[in-house]
Amino acid sequence: MKIIEAMKRIKTNKDKMGDLQLKIQNNCARLNHETPLYGEETAGKIKEWLQSCEDIGQENIRLLICIQKTNLATPVTIELGGKKVTKNVAEWVWRRREYAQYDLATWGKLTDRGLREGTAKSSTGVDMDVKIVRYYDPVERDKRTIMYQTEPKEIDAALEVINATVDLIE
Repeated sequence: MKIIEAMKRIKTNKDKMGDLQLKIQNNCARLNHETPLYGEETAGKIKEWLQSCEDIGQENIRLLICIQKTNLATPVTIELGGKKVTKNVAEWVWRRREYAQYDLATWGKLTDRGLREGTAKSSTGVDMDVKIVRYYDPVERDKRTIMYQTEPKEIDAALEVINATVDLIE
């Protein structure tokens, strides 16, 4: 089974659990003058549905653990900023979810803070040139900003291939 197949099965299983929960909710009790939808087998059906929900939940947990094992054991190389970077799938997932955005936000903090260059009067009334002193390289900031903006798409593309081609570790 491929990673993507396990992910789809987990989603399908959750949908099944939702359907079974609805059946349980709608059939778990009735008034004495109503006819049960499943007749004499209603109590058995309720037990069966409850057990199915538990079994499906356990299967999803098993699949999720297999996905985690696979993600930890599978290296992926992505080219970012002209460099090849290798991390396991789990690391790339975390980069994609949160940390690429943190890096983008961090590099985005490097600004001129609204400061303006020009001329100003000194305390003695003499005109002086006013220049901005930057403690960063604007070219490097721009390069990194572009890299961090495109990184999520690069990760998505690489992980789509991995999810469709890598066998799940049982």
